[in-house]
Amino acid sequence: MPHKTVRPGTVYLIGAGPGDPELLTLRGARLLKDADVVVYDNLVAPPILDLARPDAERIYAGKRRGNHALPQDELNLLLVSLARTGRRVVRLKGGDPYIFGRGGEEAETLAQHGIPFEVVPGVTAAAGVASYAGIPLTHRNYSQACVFVTGHLRDGSMNLDWKALARTRQTVVIYMGLQGLPVLCEQMMAHGLPPDWPAAIVQQGTTPHQRTVCGTLGTLPRLAQEAGLRAPTLIIVGEVVKLRDKLSWFEKRR
Repeated sequence: MPHKTVRPGTVYLIGAGPGDPELLTLRGARLLKDADVVVYDNLVAPPILDLARPDAERIYAGKRRGNHALPQDELNLLLVSLARTGRRVVRLKGGDPYIFGRGGEEAETLAQHGIPFEVVPGVTAAAGVASYAGIPLTHRNYSQACVFVTGHLRDGSMNLDWKALARTRQTVVIYMGLQGLPVLCEQMMAHGLPPDWPAAIVQQGTTPHQRTVCGTLGTLPRLAQEAGLRAPTLIIVGEVVKLRDKLSWFEKRR
């Protein structure tokens, strides 16, 4: 008998949002319910994972600083291997797959191996966490631009374009920047922003454990240390932070 070739299954790169399960998109929820295999990250809320079928295989691929369940290159090839069994594979990622989620690297590998894939956008941490913290990312009176950067580069450094970041009339959002917070504030002041420039850091945003610390470039590192903040956090720098006292709804509701 001729050998039967198994058509590869589709891999769905789905953004699970920043933490609140209700921020998962309808399309993401529907595809998750149909998945045969779910490869999920550390930041995916358990209620979201519970949407998968009880018989779906679950594979943990979480990443914490200095502790990766699977190196990224191995994870990329795992998705290829799973798809080649003909199953529907969901790669469930915190936030949005293409915003500091390494979804681009995974999609590249799938494309190189001829594996069909789709990308389902998610609410990225900047949008979700800022909203729940009461900090609009743009505002006609304060900020006409918004810049997303990562505070943890591939080589472990924090070598950013400080001149471009240290500008007025814009909001800067830093992902994964807790460890480098002192350097971040120091460099932004060294490149032109005043020590009293507003800045905030939010821990576990959009979840019941959300904590927000507001200060300035000159005070935020000390305030964050005194508060004992731990990852995951998001840092927001800009005059829009001044609106938090007026617009904070989530923590007040709790």
